[in-house]
Amino acid sequence: MSREAPPTAVAIDDATFEQPPQRSRRTRERHDARTGWAFMMPFALAFTLVFLIPIIVSIYKSFFKPVSTGGGLYGGGELVPQFVGFENYADVIGNERFWLGILRVVGYTVFQVPVMIILALALALALDSFLVKHVTIYRLGYFLPFAIPGIVAAMIWLYLYTPGMSPVIGLFNSLGLDVDFMSRHVILASMANMTTWTYTGYNMLIFLAALQAIPNELYDAARIDGATGFQIVTRVKIPLVRGAALLAVLLSIVGTIQLFNEPTVMRTVNTWMGADYTPMMMAYHTMMGTLSPSGDGPASAVSIVMAVIAGVLAIVYALVDRKLEK
Repeated sequence: MSREAPPTAVAIDDATFEQPPQRSRRTRERHDARTGWAFMMPFALAFTLVFLIPIIVSIYKSFFKPVSTGGGLYGGGELVPQFVGFENYADVIGNERFWLGILRVVGYTVFQVPVMIILALALALALDSFLVKHVTIYRLGYFLPFAIPGIVAAMIWLYLYTPGMSPVIGLFNSLGLDVDFMSRHVILASMANMTTWTYTGYNMLIFLAALQAIPNELYDAARIDGATGFQIVTRVKIPLVRGAALLAVLLSIVGTIQLFNEPTVMRTVNTWMGADYTPMMMAYHTMMGTLSPSGDGPASAVSIVMAVIAGVLAIVYALVDRKLEK
């Protein structure tokens, strides 16, 4: 019986079973870029609609001023926008009341922001330590004032500041102390207290997130080297939250330049403050026609000058902080 010959190996043509071509590096990069843009598109559209377009429109309108056309001897006619170039900006820069408002908010910032940042850092350090139990409850309690709308918070404090209504003032009076939270020399501090109460918890969360991101190995190494708890706080924790402190201060500077809720509510009782007590109030009342020159063009010019000043202050602080860090 003859044995069958082994099957002959069949040569396989490489061209017939060609491996699928691998994606080139450039193709992969294009695919990754399209994927990234697809994920970013919702934010980019929202950012453009609610941020970029309003800024562009505001800059455009700042070069126009409403003027009256037609009408007779006693006025009348229709208000139409007229191109005036940089006239609106010249009116803002030459307005003494505007710069007085800027001085108020700058003084407010110099006084209020350091107090708030120190309190926020102290609370964050306390919650990050082993001294406080039930951290979630305290964290929620500190953050809760930020969840209250700004106008509502200002109205609460207005009640506490109003003589004849406030239980706080009644307590001071019972102790023989004459306290006036709405006097001309104290009212900025009273409003600073409102802002500090509202935003300390918010900034505390920024610091707490930065503290919890510090590796525990650094603490262990410091303890092995003989560092005390106080030295760990001052030599390890505080230096490593410098970036968070920079962010919190920059946000606070921009926010205080836009001071509006507190003085607007306080003005309902203290009419001597006027409609242009702060630059933001000046921009609002200019837009509403209660200040002259009025209209959206002059109001836009006030807002843009405010934005430039806030940006300059923020940049100056960032540069000084960077120089001190070196």
